[in-house]
This record gives sequence, C-alpha cells and structure tokens, in this order.
Amino acid sequence: MEHVILHRTPKLKKPVMLAAWPGVSDVALEVAAYLVDKMEGKEFAALDPMDFFTPVGIQVQENVVQVPVFPENKFYLIKTPKGKSDVIVFSGESQPDRNHYDLARAVLDVAERFKVKRIYTCAAAMVQHSVQKSRVLAAATDAKLITELKQYNITLVGNFQIRGLNGLLLGAARERGMEGICILGETPQYAAEMPNPIASYAVLGALSQIFGLNLDLSDIAKDAKQMAEEMKMLSQEFMTKYINHFTQPIWERNPRDEFETDDDDEGDDYMGEDN
Repeated sequence: MEHVILHRTPKLKKPVMLAAWPGVSDVALEVAAYLVDKMEGKEFAALDPMDFFTPVGIQVQENVVQVPVFPENKFYLIKTPKGKSDVIVFSGESQPDRNHYDLARAVLDVAERFKVKRIYTCAAAMVQHSVQKSRVLAAATDAKLITELKQYNITLVGNFQIRGLNGLLLGAARERGMEGICILGETPQYAAEMPNPIASYAVLGALSQIFGLNLDLSDIAKDAKQMAEEMKMLSQEFMTKYINHFTQPIWERNPRDEFETDDDDEGDDYMGEDN
C-alpha cells in the first residue's frame, strides 16, 4: 500500500470506514473526532503526507527555526461488541493541495486491505435559512443504498454537490465498485465559517443508528443546544438589520403642510416646503 504507514495489523470483523476532512463548519472532522474519543479509537496507521502537501512556511520558537510540520492523516480502529461491524476512522487534518485523487486512492487501499464493506463520509449541507435542528441528507454510490437509508429519517433532496475529499472519496469508491455513503447535516450559509455542533449532532445521531453503536451523544447535544440559541439570536439580528435596511419610513400627514384650494376644488396632501 503506497503512502500508507502501518503501525500494526489489527484483526477486524466486517469493518466499515468513516473518512473525514475539513469542510464547511468542520462538521466531518468534529464527527470523526467525537467518534474516536467516545468509542476509544486507537491509531493503527497513517498516510505519508509528502506527496499531498507542500509546506509554505515554518514556525520559529525562541528565535529558533523549526522543521516543517505536515498535516496529520491518521487511521483509527473502533472495536465494537459482537455482532456489530468494527469501524475504521480516517481523519485528515487538512485538505491536500495536490494529488487529491491519489490521496483518495490511498485511503481506499487501506479499506481494501482490511476488507471494508462500505465507505462513509460526512459533510455540511449549506442552506439559506436559519437552522435550530438540522435535517439529515444523504448521497450514495448506488440507488439501492438510498432506499436502505430511508429507515433512518434521511431527507432526500435530489441534485447537489459535495466539495473536497468528503465527496471525491465516494467518486473514487464507486470507480472501484465499492459501496459509499455521505451523511450531511444542514448548516446555514451565514454561519459556514463557524463550528456547528447542531449539524454534527444530527450526523452523529444518524451514523450511530446506521453503525448500531451505543454512542453517548450527551456532550454534543449540549453543544448543539447552546448553538441553537446562538443561531436564534443571530437570525433575529440579521432579520432586524434586514428590516431596518429595506423598510422605508411611513410619512404621516402634517396638518401644517396641507395645501387648501378653493371650495370648488379637492384638497391634495403636500409633502415638502410651502411655496
């Protein structure tokens, strides 16, 4: 497996893989990190970053130049109870700046090496409206998988795009004849640069059902509740600004500005200085 640094060779039972890279609101990375933390995932492999990332600077500590630091690209193993599929989690610290498709192939090489039966990614689905509770969307490499996902309260919206490796990996998986699914959580466009635990919570809830995991979601649920309150305040603030900007004042008639005509003519309201 080119580019792969294998620390150990674990024995897995019917594994699936979740792969994650940065994206809108970093939903994918938050989901992956939460899974690894709560399910006590253990690192077992990594990707050599040299062919995918170009260092453009260095850190200086106490006036001493440090060696270039590359983004981490690690594989973790989550062991599950008997009868459940083990989960391989790949987490890429940064989107590559070159050889994107080769990186996708390297991740899939690991999936094939350990006989992974299905690849999952996740992402944010940007919407124009405010979101206090994210709907869960999905895309898959086969229409049959979409039918299977309907039991998990997935919203189907038809045509859309998934940018970056969170989408590209599934295209590469389909090219190899591998099953792949992306789970997406709604994220308002105006908050795309902010972490969004609302979307992450929705995606984690769906994945925990799909994987059959007894995943403790209480921590992310608290973060999502707090974020929902912040979203509500932001929405109200934007609405107030919108109204103030686009609503013109209503001018009431001023009795002093009435223009009176002869009794035979009708009176007209007049706005402005008297002549």
